[in-house]
Amino acid sequence: MTGLLPVDEAQARLLDGVVALPAETVPFASALGRILASDVVATLTQPPFDTAAMDGYAIRWADRAGPWRRAGESAAGRGFDGRIGPGETIRILTGAPLPAGADTVVVQEDVVRAKTIDGDIVTLTGDGPPREGAHIRRAGLDFTRGDVVAKAGERVTPARIGVAAAAGHAALPVHRRPRVALLATGDELVPPGVSPGPSQIVSSNGVMLAALLGAHADVIDAGIVADTREALIAAIAAHADADVLITIGGASVGDHDLVQPVLRDMGASIAFWRVALRPGKPMLAGRLGRARIVGLPGNPVSAFVCATLFVVPLLKALGGDPDPLPRTFSARLGIGLPANGPRRDYLRAGLAAGAAAPASTQDSAMLATLANSNVLIVRPPLADAIDAGSMVDCIALDTISGVA
Repeated sequence: MTGLLPVDEAQARLLDGVVALPAETVPFASALGRILASDVVATLTQPPFDTAAMDGYAIRWADRAGPWRRAGESAAGRGFDGRIGPGETIRILTGAPLPAGADTVVVQEDVVRAKTIDGDIVTLTGDGPPREGAHIRRAGLDFTRGDVVAKAGERVTPARIGVAAAAGHAALPVHRRPRVALLATGDELVPPGVSPGPSQIVSSNGVMLAALLGAHADVIDAGIVADTREALIAAIAAHADADVLITIGGASVGDHDLVQPVLRDMGASIAFWRVALRPGKPMLAGRLGRARIVGLPGNPVSAFVCATLFVVPLLKALGGDPDPLPRTFSARLGIGLPANGPRRDYLRAGLAAGAAAPASTQDSAMLATLANSNVLIVRPPLADAIDAGSMVDCIALDTISGVA
């Protein structure tokens, strides 16, 4: 395949020199899924005091045999102010501060409380006295002030938002989301919702890619551009301040494929053009000023696969992700496959019950097939024919799109 760049090398060229975008501090509601730009350091200790892990009675270990006289109560948010004395117990509820002088909690299932003329008397009924220090969460058990509770480079998850809040924070330092401009090209295209005229089709690629990339970037709809040099130059120039400019269609060598010559005339450097994959061979990548350029094929499945393999990793790297490339997993093949050609193949397939069944037709214009697929089966170049039940590498599409 003379002139075609292997997928791995194309990805390496695209990501070469990519530096994470600057940091910004955002509220929790805007932080989920983003990458931390710096460590999150606790400003509080959690728990801030010794606390009961179970409902029961706080006692002194020295008085473990009981019985005990109930001298008060400690509840969450309303602790016991005094100090426990010899032979005394304090009714304590989960999460409540341990009273001064107490060092053990007896769970309520192991005692009985009776009212007497001397007050409430609590008597042990379990198999024996509790172990010393039982059912207490010590101050700082989770973390202490000054501990790093989340590290730079980690993805913000719901649990990391929770620990950051407990540690005294109301916002998080994350890398800025990339700004991506999506520019569709073609005289034949009309926007979704508009009835196409003769020789026209609906522009589905833009909305599809906006949905795919929206989990990783702020997407700008740059509209549909006519197949003229002047219109394309004006549209590219108008969005050259984006972090990433994506053109859709016009990346091949047809009479109306103007993207590459226009970019070169505008001073863009082209990192590569044409990749040894199926679908999606006619794609390009380069730089124009500060903007990174990715030229996607016009066929919708080709555009989607190339965006999955190249654009999503680029956006993740700009967002600070240290491991941006798609991850593969192994699955059993549902049906046999013939030998593969010289390009790496990405077959649309449905995964169910651990078996991946490729669609019977793999045409790069078939959006319905793509919509009914949840994985891509990855076939190496020149791979031999394989039987049903063989193990194959797959890419999960719901993970790439951020749906899962």
